[in-house]
Amino acid sequence: MASLQKTSTMLIFFILLGGVSGGILSEILRRMSSAPFVHDIFTKGFKIGLNPPITVDLHMISFTLGFSIQMNLLTLLGVILGIYTYRQA
Repeated sequence: MASLQKTSTMLIFFILLGGVSGGILSEILRRMSSAPFVHDIFTKGFKIGLNPPITVDLHMISFTLGFSIQMNLLTLLGVILGIYTYRQA
């Protein structure tokens, strides 16, 4: 079996893939769970980012800068699984 060339780009890819997968699982669980305990533990999270975003207006051109990251337990587990998968590849 061929091994992957380990680069920082591949690490970022695996981290993002794990985070997105965890986020998708979190949304599925949020919509399907009826137990409040499961709903609160796995789907409640925190948001990191710029709120509101920064807008720069130079009269000729204007642009808006901003980002937001929403983390919960399943997203964090997905990121950890992505890092583990990267290390094993």
